[in-house]
Amino acid sequence: MTEKTTQAMKKPQKHTFVRDLLILTLAMFIGGGGWALFLLPNHIPLGGLAGFSSILWWGFKIPVSASFIGTNIILLGFALRILGWRFCLKTIYSATVFSLFADTIQTWYAASTLLNDQPFMAAILGGGCLGVSVGLCLSYQGSTGGTDVIAAMVNKYHDISLGKVIMLVDIMVVSSCYVVLQDWEQVLYGYVVLFVSSICVDKVVNMMRQSVQFFIISEKYEEIGRAINEKVLRGCTTISGNGFYSGRDVKMLFVLARQNESRKIFQTIESIDPNAFVSQSAVIGVYGLGFDKFKAKRTKSVKNKKKLTEDTSNSQQAAIHQA
Repeated sequence: MTEKTTQAMKKPQKHTFVRDLLILTLAMFIGGGGWALFLLPNHIPLGGLAGFSSILWWGFKIPVSASFIGTNIILLGFALRILGWRFCLKTIYSATVFSLFADTIQTWYAASTLLNDQPFMAAILGGGCLGVSVGLCLSYQGSTGGTDVIAAMVNKYHDISLGKVIMLVDIMVVSSCYVVLQDWEQVLYGYVVLFVSSICVDKVVNMMRQSVQFFIISEKYEEIGRAINEKVLRGCTTISGNGFYSGRDVKMLFVLARQNESRKIFQTIESIDPNAFVSQSAVIGVYGLGFDKFKAKRTKSVKNKKKLTEDTSNSQQAAIHQA
């Protein structure tokens, strides 16, 4: 991989930020619609700041947009140093658009209630909409705020499922809704929302982060590798091999890329060598430049080993000093 390609992989492109904002807007429309259409009218609680805003609306008629945005600003003040200004800026944008969509849809459909006699189905649809919304936000380095921010801070340093973190934190919020609703049946529907949304979050995040690997055998491997470096901005590794049947020495390219880059790689290969032999397979977890960052903590055994090494070194120095 050339130095120019490496710098291009590190430097975010301008159109990427615009694309992220468009996807975040779509995600907020889905989440805000699910909240305003299915959950709020049916008095189904949910977790996070959205759940807290729901409690304030049901109990004190405080507009959900005002309480949702206000509490998000306070929380992002603590997250700024950990997650960075870009994440916080996207979160502020997402929270604002989310609350505006929810407030507008709630006003439009104030006189009607979808699935009024089917609260379980309303919980399923509302939880699905919120899960897809949160999953899209986290996949594009943003969030709707609230527990999403807490989950993002935890996931930055620990390889823990985002959906599980959100669900565990939100259980306490949903349970507290009983104080206002005075109905355990509604609280149980809130648990259904959490379960469905957490599954959708993990499904969407894993789908968006899915990576693939390619093994490419071609006599024009140098030209293909150079094109993948420059056009797809992905690195290639050359592996020497030998054809068992032909007995000839061959060169094979090994490439790791995102799932959405597969079509571009195939087009690049076909334009150079239509007769190339290509193998593609899905991989679980790719870490390094251009992919995810390592999040694993040092294990206790590694720390003990380091301490043992230091103690041994100190003992040796003491013995040398005494000698």
